[in-house]
Amino acid sequence: MATCPDGRCDGSGFLYDEAARRARPCSCRPARIARKRAAALEGRIPKRYREVSFEREPLISIERVLPHLIRDVRRYVRAIGEQLDAGRGMWFTGGVGTGKTTVAMLISRAAMEADRPVAIYSLPRLLALLRNTYQDDAQFSLNELIERLSAVDLLHIDDVGAEQTSPWVLEQLYSIVNTRYEDGKAMLVTTNLITREEHDRPLREQIGDRTVSRLWEMCGDPHFMDGDDQRLEIRYEPAGESDAAPAYGEPRPPRTPFPS
Repeated sequence: MATCPDGRCDGSGFLYDEAARRARPCSCRPARIARKRAAALEGRIPKRYREVSFEREPLISIERVLPHLIRDVRRYVRAIGEQLDAGRGMWFTGGVGTGKTTVAMLISRAAMEADRPVAIYSLPRLLALLRNTYQDDAQFSLNELIERLSAVDLLHIDDVGAEQTSPWVLEQLYSIVNTRYEDGKAMLVTTNLITREEHDRPLREQIGDRTVSRLWEMCGDPHFMDGDDQRLEIRYEPAGESDAAPAYGEPRPPRTPFPS
């Protein structure tokens, strides 16, 4: 049985009054209930990101190019419990393959290692889960699912803006974000719809002003991750070129075109 974080009960979530022969809830019980509700949704780090670390690539190269960004991430991770308790999240924006998801997974992993419940979803997958609540054999109703999504200490949503918008999509996404906003729960978000040229206009057009406004307040200023698609660069390296890949964000020399 888990110990009481407040040092009051025996880990059961109740305090027993011997004289009155009556049990009353311990101060830790609300958190225990929230953790139980969250348990069915707790995310697991995808296999590709399980070894993510500040001391391994691509984080080493990302830090070389974006030291200020990784400095902020290190500061956040060092105080992960305090940050989550305060409901402070982070969000990252940039093109495909620039490392947004990798950095976000590093934060989610730190939260899990601190024994905090975390749910990790791409936005399309999360919305598919919400749609499935209308099935007859659904595990949860829509309200139950949103309640459980609000119970985890950190909700990590990848690819915000990747889903085709509809009134239903916008309403459900707003409901999730607003519930966490009102409950003071942190969010971790990645998107490619905030740009230096157009600011957050593309994201507002995609998911709505109300949702973006709350994300700004919950996550602070977006962290920009500029650069080329590093996955594509590595995957399509023509034979005969140097085996040494350039650092994150550095241009590669011109290549010989692939045959048609």
